[in-house]
Amino acid sequence: MASGYAELLRARHAARLLTGTLVGRLPNATGHIAIVLFTRAEGGSYSLAGVLAAVYGLATAVGQPLLGRAVDLRGQPRVMLPAAVLSALGMALFATVGLEPLPVAYAAMLMAGFFTPPLEGGLRALWPSVLKREDRVHTAYALDAVAQEVMFTVGPLLVTLLVAVWSEAAALLVINVLGVLGALSVVVSPPSRTWRSAPREAHWLGALRSPGLLALLGAFLFVGMALGSITVAALAYADDHGGDTVYGVLLAGLGLGALIGGVAYGARQWTGAPERRLRILIGLLALGYLPLVLTPGTVPMAALSVLSGLFLAPALACAFVVVDRHAPRGTVTEAFSWLVTTFTVGASLGTAVAGPAVELSGTGAGFAVAGAGGLTAMLVLLATRRVLAVPAPESGAGAPVENDRNAAREPGLGAGHQA
Repeated sequence: MASGYAELLRARHAARLLTGTLVGRLPNATGHIAIVLFTRAEGGSYSLAGVLAAVYGLATAVGQPLLGRAVDLRGQPRVMLPAAVLSALGMALFATVGLEPLPVAYAAMLMAGFFTPPLEGGLRALWPSVLKREDRVHTAYALDAVAQEVMFTVGPLLVTLLVAVWSEAAALLVINVLGVLGALSVVVSPPSRTWRSAPREAHWLGALRSPGLLALLGAFLFVGMALGSITVAALAYADDHGGDTVYGVLLAGLGLGALIGGVAYGARQWTGAPERRLRILIGLLALGYLPLVLTPGTVPMAALSVLSGLFLAPALACAFVVVDRHAPRGTVTEAFSWLVTTFTVGASLGTAVAGPAVELSGTGAGFAVAGAGGLTAMLVLLATRRVLAVPAPESGAGAPVENDRNAAREPGLGAGHQA
């Protein structure tokens, strides 16, 4: 199992690109936490902290696909490095000015969020030219999903450490300096500098003109909703069963399950149409969420949280391949950025729905939102199975193209689609 990942990381530039991307994404992974901590340290209310974090998140969701399209048109270095610098300057402005005047704080959040560089989609755009072989690209997708779980676990710990050792403002500044350095490491690498998107048809919808991609985004809106609702429901559960420690255990269990599932999924080669496999994985993910509504004691609940995360990373890794097959030619970075945006919006919806559900009907109702989100995602994939059965004509279903992210396909898939 580990040998496959080790072989991948020994490929030239692979470890550097993965590490640089993860470090470059630290500001986004920890932004909401750092914003809340800094706002509270400046004397702001929890409501103001939540609003500022929400502005940052929404600005990120808007900026990702737009910057992704710019990367497809202009290349990675010309877009990603300036965006990383502007995003860091937005956070630096926030850390320097604080909450007064408040309009400046909001403007800083808009700037920091909107210019968050689309490093996640950019990395997936580089894998085919770096790894060459389709089986390695597939393994890279699974490793990518696993690495995300590590980043979202380590990142918050780093923020809290910086706050304890230094200050909340310092945490904002250090995390964003690291983000710029990570982005710089990626964009000065030979694969990033030489990568060019395939020629694309001029169309104002860009990647969104693909019906298959729209179907996938519709499903992952509800997957994001499920995850967002779990963060709220888990907090309500923890309030009744031991406080912050229990909350940390439940979220860590969710991440541990995703790590286990991602490592296992990437340990083998998969054959057959990824769209069919994605339906199965999303169905299993939904089934993993349903037992959470039982809200048993702390130990069994921790075990259920591990179970609920088990199929998340495999579903994401499989979704990356489906994006490849359905993204119109020349729109791959934009397409992956839309997946990030959809997931983010879904998570925001989940937190918004789970809160009232908990207040009206208790903790179990909050977890029921997660189960409903997972089941709805599966129903979307079932309802759109015919649309998903036909990859975009210009997509990766055709012959491989050098430096074309759309050329990547899963092992076992031929040049044409297999239903």
